[in-house]
Amino acid sequence: MTDIAGVLAAVLSSTLGGVSVGATRHVIAATDPWTLGAFRFGIGCLLLLPIAAFGKRPWPKPDDMVGIISLGLMYFGLFPILFNASLAFTTAARGALALSTLPLLTMVAAALAGVEAMTLRKSAGVLLAMGGVALALMSGLSDSEAGLWRGDLLMIGAALCMALYSVWSRPYIRRCGAVPFTAVGMTAGAACLVLLAWTTGGLKAVAHFGAPEWSAIAFLGILGSAATFYLWSFALEHTTPTRVAISVTINPIAAAIFGALFLDEPIGWNHAAGVTAVMLGIGIATSGKEKKP
Repeated sequence: MTDIAGVLAAVLSSTLGGVSVGATRHVIAATDPWTLGAFRFGIGCLLLLPIAAFGKRPWPKPDDMVGIISLGLMYFGLFPILFNASLAFTTAARGALALSTLPLLTMVAAALAGVEAMTLRKSAGVLLAMGGVALALMSGLSDSEAGLWRGDLLMIGAALCMALYSVWSRPYIRRCGAVPFTAVGMTAGAACLVLLAWTTGGLKAVAHFGAPEWSAIAFLGILGSAATFYLWSFALEHTTPTRVAISVTINPIAAAIFGALFLDEPIGWNHAAGVTAVMLGIGIATSGKEKKP
């Protein structure tokens, strides 16, 4: 039952992440990667810190603080810079496909770290889900504009940060709980981003923000930050890193559906086939008993 709860939390987290891609694409032109990250995770940590302070789970012990803060700087500091910057250089479709390498990177990292075994069933599920993403996005991958590879590489770097975070964070989450762990790490990353935005003059961009930009930032801070990353940590507490990471293949599918519903972007047969392949791949990878590494 805990495995199921973890997988469902990861799927919901990735669904919110998919909508966050659209919100990021909407507002990134009005600011820069670190300033947008500062707003997103600054709002997120302000929401999570009171919950962590007054919650029942213990606050992280001093011995764990260095590790949690280091992971927070990587995931809530470096990751959003790479993620936001990639969407300024490449298309949403190519960026989503590059991010879908996360399950493969996580599976390899977890196997190398001795956290979980790399099985044939899990590998087949991961590859099938990634294939479903490629199928769903194939209509958006025909753009051959020069220089898009820079954004693709930045997104793969972001996926690597996410993979390492997913593998290395589990012991800390199990000791102190998802909310305190996420709140401390997010606060460390947000503080770094706020300092970077302030020293580079990025915070001055707020003077030109209108209602659409503030609406996107509010969504990114509340649902795209606090809710999304709490659910991700909750999932890591209750199931294996690969089972969590494969849910990220939902991300571009959710972004495509959001675009069709609210941005009048077309959905073709390939999207339906891609969704089917992704769900089947997740089912294969998350079924069966987990073998010891």
